Amino acid sequence: MDRPAVSDGASPAPSLNPSVVLAVCVLSLLALGIVMVQSAAMNVTGNTSWHWSPRGTQHLAFAGIALATFLVVGVMDYRGLRRDGLLRSPTTWLLGLALLACLLVLVPGIGKEVNGARRWLPLGFTQVQPSELGKWAAVLFLAWWVSRPATRIAGFFRGLVPGLLVCGAVCLLVVAQDFGTAALIGGCGLLILLAGGVRMWQLMLVVPPLAAAAIWFIRHKEYRWRRMVAFLDPFADPRGEGYHMVQTLLSYASGGLFGRGLGNGIQKLGYLPEDTTDFIFAVICEELGIFGAALVIGLYLGILWSAWRIAVRCADPFGRVLAFGIGAMIGLQALINISVATVSVPPKGLSLPLVSAGGSGLVITCAALGLLLSVARRGQIATRTPPAADQPEHAAVPPSATTLQAGM
Repeated sequence: MDRPAVSDGASPAPSLNPSVVLAVCVLSLLALGIVMVQSAAMNVTGNTSWHWSPRGTQHLAFAGIALATFLVVGVMDYRGLRRDGLLRSPTTWLLGLALLACLLVLVPGIGKEVNGARRWLPLGFTQVQPSELGKWAAVLFLAWWVSRPATRIAGFFRGLVPGLLVCGAVCLLVVAQDFGTAALIGGCGLLILLAGGVRMWQLMLVVPPLAAAAIWFIRHKEYRWRRMVAFLDPFADPRGEGYHMVQTLLSYASGGLFGRGLGNGIQKLGYLPEDTTDFIFAVICEELGIFGAALVIGLYLGILWSAWRIAVRCADPFGRVLAFGIGAMIGLQALINISVATVSVPPKGLSLPLVSAGGSGLVITCAALGLLLSVARRGQIATRTPPAADQPEHAAVPPSATTLQAGM
């Protein structure tokens, strides 16, 4: 038997384990979120010494639950979600539950209204944001839809249209109160369909009407249009629509390379709105500087790299598209939040995944990342139908199983 040739006698360098990188990045972002939410909430409430504020304590509890959820879901078998049959698939029931929750939150007397937006369903001890359920249910269903053998994903009416209808239904229920999340769901849905095998020319046919619908929803709400106009020149109305943007710019200007120091930020002292949620990245930049901002971005890039490697190595079509979809959702949301916080795009009202203060949304996000960990652990096991005696080995692999890897 021939021995493999080794050019220099050195053993090949070990490669990074995507599962380990994913776990380290998730744990690091959760820990950073605990520290930064506490730092932002501490001085807002008037505390001058480092002790837990009520906001920080609440976030610490949810972060602990989220971490436990990530680990528990990570050891489960994600393949239980891919049962064939529309009514037999758990993804269908999850999607139906999410749509029902998104519908109920719009009903006066049921949905809880905060700051003029009805986005929460009270559940006694806590409250749930149905849009969080909707976005992850859409990812799960679309991953199942494009990877199932019965779906002719290359067909316009049998592949693309059903996927668009599902994604559109979620977006229509969410966009009434949360345009940013609806845009996030729509963008991620299109990426999943494209990665699953939908042809580019088919997507190009639907992009113009989707863009026109987005413009209509922006113009339909006066405050959305004012934000778009204020984005062009925030200093034209520094005490009105441009206030958020001006304060975030001041945070970056005062942060420098290494920041003012943890807990020493000034903008969080009542100047920067939503400092523990939507604009937590501005607090990081002010207190930890460019170094802290680069650390956060590097951790998200680590999650994206892990999702990419897990998807490429996965032998299961459903797991491959699911890993891609989870990575795309996390990456897009982080990109939009950081772009808003750096005044690169108009305000959207999206949290920074794993870092911003949150409750149910933080737990649900960690559950999705737990599924990504499960794909990494179990997706290497191919579940192919044995080929017939007169067929080559590659004939047993469904065409949809190679679509994403070919695109990568």
